[in-house]
Amino acid sequence: MSIEFLLTSLVVVLLPGTGVIYTLAIGLGQGMRASVVAAFGCTLGIVPHIVASIVGLSAILHTSAVAFEVVRYLGVAYLIYMAWSISRESGALQMPERQTRMSALRIIRSGILLNVLNPKLSLFFLAFLPQFVDTGAAGSTVVMLGLALVFMAMTLAVFVGYGACAALARDHVISRPGVMKWLRRSFAGAFGLLGLKLALADR
Repeated sequence: MSIEFLLTSLVVVLLPGTGVIYTLAIGLGQGMRASVVAAFGCTLGIVPHIVASIVGLSAILHTSAVAFEVVRYLGVAYLIYMAWSISRESGALQMPERQTRMSALRIIRSGILLNVLNPKLSLFFLAFLPQFVDTGAAGSTVVMLGLALVFMAMTLAVFVGYGACAALARDHVISRPGVMKWLRRSFAGAFGLLGLKLALADR
């Protein structure tokens, strides 16, 4: 495993995306434990893309316009749904007096769907992993699986870190209704913009 792979993976994982935004929102709205669950769900959502890349299924998304568009617009629809869900006062970012705990299953399911319904991730891993593997050598599949597991571990660690930061700031944020309202709109707007970006993205 090369230092180039580790550094590149770290930069990719640190870049704010749907998973980071979701984990931050859960951390602020539900606390530290829930943010760890959210990070775990988002990490699990990477698994199908990694498997697809290793077995070559992501090539279908690359070559089939119909398959790509179907997955993409399912992803767009889910991002819009997440924007609407967070914008509601009964969503993930609730005022303390209205606080209801989201179940771990619901948090994990949302995190998984956010990443599963992003076809760009499959194409990313299809282009990313082979750069650090001699695909013609024996055992290359095992090596790619190893790299993928390292990438997932880094994703989980970084997302837990993001969630912890959000959870630490929670007490200072939830006591200020105006700040909570602004954050709710900001997170909803971020998901809406990510949905728009995915809708307008080129294959």
